[in-house]
Amino acid sequence: MPEILRVWEESHSNYGARKVWKQLRRESFDVARCTVERLMQVLDIQGVRLGAKCKTTTPDDKAHCLVIREFRAQRPNQLWVADITYIATWSGFVYVAFVIDVFSPRIVGWRAMKNMRTDLILDAFEQGCGREANPKA
Repeated sequence: MPEILRVWEESHSNYGARKVWKQLRRESFDVARCTVERLMQVLDIQGVRLGAKCKTTTPDDKAHCLVIREFRAQRPNQLWVADITYIATWSGFVYVAFVIDVFSPRIVGWRAMKNMRTDLILDAFEQGCGREANPKA
């Protein structure tokens, strides 16, 4: 434990268990990585995590849940569902919205943007509506 603490402090509290373990191995300490992880937890130390956290939703505790979770459709275009996800890229996050026909299930519309605004899902929905108006498109 003192050697783990020493390596961690020498890294200015940056190293996580993997890097501490690698440094100890370079210094000829025969120790398992899982042991380093466990002892770092006992010491209550951890490495620095890179990257910003991405907050995608702001919950409204006062709102009532009106979602009826019955995701079955008897015919096409009876029920569409939408989902939003994000993808980390070198230049930041890209948000992607999908609108899916529950009956098929197939994507009827999608949109990708660098920011998450209402237009993102509305554009995906409008694309789905346009595709259904012209099924050969």
